[in-house]
Amino acid sequence: MRDAHFSEILTVKEMYAADRAAVALGVPSLSLMEAAGASVAGAVIETWSPRPTLVLCGPGNNGGDGFVVARHLFERGWPVKVTSLVPESSFAGDAAINAARWAAIGAIAPAAVDNLDGAELVIDAMFGAGLSRGLDDVARDIADLINRRQIACVAVDVPSGIHGDLGSVMPTSDGHAGIAPRATLTVTFFRPKPAHVLFPGRDLCGRLIVADIGIPDQILDTLAPRQVINRPGLWHLPVPSWRSHKYARGHTIVFGGAAESGAARLAARAARRAGTGLLSLAVPSALFPIYAADAPGAMLRAIDSSDDFDSVLKDSRRNAVVIGPGFGVGPLTVERVLRVLDTDKAVVVDADALTSFASEPNVLFDACRARKAATIFTPHDGEFARLFEHEGSKIDRARAAAADTAAIIVLKGPDTVVAEPHGRAAVLCSTSHWLSTGGSGDVLAGFVAALVAQGLSGYEAAAAAVWLHDACGRLAGAGAIAEDLPDVLPTVLKSLIVNKKLP
Repeated sequence: MRDAHFSEILTVKEMYAADRAAVALGVPSLSLMEAAGASVAGAVIETWSPRPTLVLCGPGNNGGDGFVVARHLFERGWPVKVTSLVPESSFAGDAAINAARWAAIGAIAPAAVDNLDGAELVIDAMFGAGLSRGLDDVARDIADLINRRQIACVAVDVPSGIHGDLGSVMPTSDGHAGIAPRATLTVTFFRPKPAHVLFPGRDLCGRLIVADIGIPDQILDTLAPRQVINRPGLWHLPVPSWRSHKYARGHTIVFGGAAESGAARLAARAARRAGTGLLSLAVPSALFPIYAADAPGAMLRAIDSSDDFDSVLKDSRRNAVVIGPGFGVGPLTVERVLRVLDTDKAVVVDADALTSFASEPNVLFDACRARKAATIFTPHDGEFARLFEHEGSKIDRARAAAADTAAIIVLKGPDTVVAEPHGRAAVLCSTSHWLSTGGSGDVLAGFVAALVAQGLSGYEAAAAAVWLHDACGRLAGAGAIAEDLPDVLPTVLKSLIVNKKLP
């Protein structure tokens, strides 16, 4: 994403409010449209050499932007054709002015699939992020042909047919599957929207450029957006000083089960790499040899009985817990999760610890709401669906779950969202697809626990862990397995120090 200094993500409603506020501050709306179209044309000129280009204009301001794009490309010598989904007489306001400016230069043809013949580049200015229904009729046919012919496409704001807040492709009015043109490049304005960072919209946008069109940054103070891009600066990692010692850097407990010992071992290794001063692995004593051989730096604690379990939790110096990875699904897990939550320790609830409450989620939620210490859930979509029935965008669903539980929700995936109960949310935007391997989530749980053990808030620890986890996936790259991720974390941390993202 260009303009990487932009952190805020604006909903469609917030973006409309930003436009209105800019006009109220004295920025002419016609100037905003001119700047938007000019920025799209500039991105096109930077990316391609002149070639037969078709500009597809829709009925609103997105279409008005398209007329500006066409004019700027024409003035630079590009062969441009313009089509419109509606007659020129249908345009109003700034869009009508720019339609007339183009009409003084060239023709405006009625939109039809035949217009695509000979086009080597398409500017999609049919509909912007405010569209609330899927593409129908000729717009749908045009989008379908763009995709089938694989014509290079530049989207103005978002590819037409994508919901600006959900990031989903909207169905047609008669209920059929929706369609949107697959863009090579998308140019949006002022700040990105949820559709630019949530899949599948993010994928269909191609490369994203966020252009400055003259909306004053001070408007953000009034809007106070609650969703941001997850990146360094949103959080600050703990860095040891000369005063540091292992006890000062937190003590993490990872509970391990008998069936799948690898999950807890991965979480434990990750927690140690992420800086926890001490690490206890609480496991059945019969499995001590397996756990000990894999993690010589971990301290083993037996949990063969309820008394053993309570004894591990009793030490107040053990201030963070991971429970769930490989722990097993069933009543015993329910009982032990509730025991962990009935402490003043920060708790990362993952995997089996979440699934065990599928039939009685409110028992888990009530226990979380009664706590003062940080609670972090780390579900993937399947685990989330077993506990929650929320709808809406991924951001909306994570927020609603956080409000329900008073917990930090890490809703994992290629666009991982971290949400806290009061509405803040952070979305991961630079995703490593190499993380789609077994055990990757266990490593993330360990990262989160280690950071909260060292004093970060639950929200900061979760957001930082998600970003670091992804950075490790990108660095490990092709062939990466979960075991590689903790071992490349030191290199990621050193890179942050070199780039002055850490003290």
